[in-house]
Amino acid sequence: MTARASTRTLPASGGGVIRRTVLPGGLRIVSEAMPGVRSVSIGVWVGVGSRDEQPSVAGSSHFLEHLLFKGTHNRTGLDIALAMDAVGGEFNAFTEKEHTCYYATVLDRELPLAVEIISDVVLNATIAANDVDTERTVVLEEILMRDDDPSDLVHDEYATALFGDSPLGRPILGSEESINRLTRTQIHGYYSRRYKPAEMVVSVAGNIDHAAVVTLVRKAFDGLLDDSGGGKLRADRRQHTAPVQSIRVLADDTEQANIVLGGLGLSRFDERRFCLGVLTTAIGGGTSSRLFQQIREERGLAYSTYSFTSSYAGDGLFGMYAGCQPGKADEVVSIMSAVLDSIGRDGLTEEEVNRGKGQLSGTMVLGLEDSGSRMSRIGKAELSFGDVLGLDDLLAQIDAVTPAAVNELAAELAGQQRCLTVVGPFGEHDFDAAV
Repeated sequence: MTARASTRTLPASGGGVIRRTVLPGGLRIVSEAMPGVRSVSIGVWVGVGSRDEQPSVAGSSHFLEHLLFKGTHNRTGLDIALAMDAVGGEFNAFTEKEHTCYYATVLDRELPLAVEIISDVVLNATIAANDVDTERTVVLEEILMRDDDPSDLVHDEYATALFGDSPLGRPILGSEESINRLTRTQIHGYYSRRYKPAEMVVSVAGNIDHAAVVTLVRKAFDGLLDDSGGGKLRADRRQHTAPVQSIRVLADDTEQANIVLGGLGLSRFDERRFCLGVLTTAIGGGTSSRLFQQIREERGLAYSTYSFTSSYAGDGLFGMYAGCQPGKADEVVSIMSAVLDSIGRDGLTEEEVNRGKGQLSGTMVLGLEDSGSRMSRIGKAELSFGDVLGLDDLLAQIDAVTPAAVNELAAELAGQQRCLTVVGPFGEHDFDAAV
């Protein structure tokens, strides 16, 4: 007797119809129909990332992502590549702090092939010893590439400054030492323990029929859906109360100083996350933002400057970035610090808040014009929150943000301990005065 699945349709005015089905064993399927396109995107989201690693296996989530493409019990790595290239499909993956996603975009008629191949890659990888040795070199090259890009490296260093030697503070890629230590047994064991249907979400968007998607996924996961396996991940969810370091400078022989100044942000479960989105956008989200106007337009100190935020379970961070000539670093840091002082003391104007809300809403809608972005939105939302808001609901949450709420949050974030991270040609340079 086939175990039954539960299905419901989610409110999704402002976008396509979103449907959600939970199969036996806990596998969740979410789909969004986009009848006006001829593409379809599918993602298999696994609720495991670098935050779930012990120090002894640091970097294993990302290493594993590479290895799953090397071959399964049914296909070689070349077979996988040939099958996707033959239909013009795009096939890739990425690893984050709290999840890993394997995804493909194909013509709508090729959805059965995409479901079959992605499911095979995620569920049936061989992780052969010789592939581990080969891909180890590739991952090490990726680490070197990151180290050669100071605008990328400074963000990893910033996380380390905030969270120290904890799962959130360690780089997703791991380190040269940890990658060289990892064995095939460790990686395969990590894979066997973590990659369970109960910890997965399958998201599909495009010209699709939900019932057909469920049938394809059920077939691909056949034999695993009566196993509740896995259970809750034993991830580190500690709430951090203060940055580990206030100033972190990494000496690097670069032409630019790469700077991040900020502090702790909000958990992704914090109801003020929409306020944070508006605040971050107003500070450094566009050409009218305070950072862009004061650092680039008025003084010409940097080409690239922006604000950002990342939210996790129980923790989060926000920051402001700029890349500038080393001799201008102190001035740029002083401007960033003054921006924080100003929003903490005086807040944002009503005009800035309204402009931030409009920009955030517009950016969100314009960013959802293709099947890949729709697939990513609903998959990440289901994995992170266990539910998916319709687009109109999201816009309503942004519209409901008030200047008073934004300014209360601004005062809280600006008043906490700050963290400055700089990557550039500095030795014992003292940034204390600038902060």
